[in-house]
Amino acid sequence: MSAVITRTARSATASLVLTSAALLTGLTPAAQAQVPASPAVAGADATGAVSLKFDKNSKHPAYSRLSVIKGSKVWADFRAGSGITRNECASGRGWLPDGTYSVGSHTRTYNGRQIKGYAIRLADKRCHNGTGRLRTELFIHSEMNRDGSQGSSEPRKWTDDNPNDYLSNGCIKMRPEEIKKLFRLLDRIGWPKSLKVVG
Repeated sequence: MSAVITRTARSATASLVLTSAALLTGLTPAAQAQVPASPAVAGADATGAVSLKFDKNSKHPAYSRLSVIKGSKVWADFRAGSGITRNECASGRGWLPDGTYSVGSHTRTYNGRQIKGYAIRLADKRCHNGTGRLRTELFIHSEMNRDGSQGSSEPRKWTDDNPNDYLSNGCIKMRPEEIKKLFRLLDRIGWPKSLKVVG
């Protein structure tokens, strides 16, 4: 009987270890180092709300960063772009205005006119600290077909040798494999309610 219990306990421990290892996929080296190896301690790092942070690169919109934060720790960090100009009031061209956004629904099969596949809806936002133009139809997305596959031409094909793939009509844009990695991570640790844009 004790042998059966021991085997069961070992199996459960192995399962927890595999789960912890799976969570590390796509995390920054710093975040990986902060996740303890012991399954008994791993739960302690799973506390705190999940949120997103978009840090705009003032030199070029295509070299900005999108981070996943849980509690006080950064779990993942991705290159991302927003807009084609730093004018946050330029509708359909400007990068996202600074501030906090509510994060809405998410889907892997969005079928919009311009955006398809993996997409996360963001709340509308007025530029110039809430006094300017209302920016609408804001998402985190990539370039892909509705089913997540790559198309044969723009805007459904991510070439990856052209930094302009990161430029957008004002949304946050990521590489296809990285937005998929983002979805997998958020499925595991929880989906955020807010996005903070700074720059």
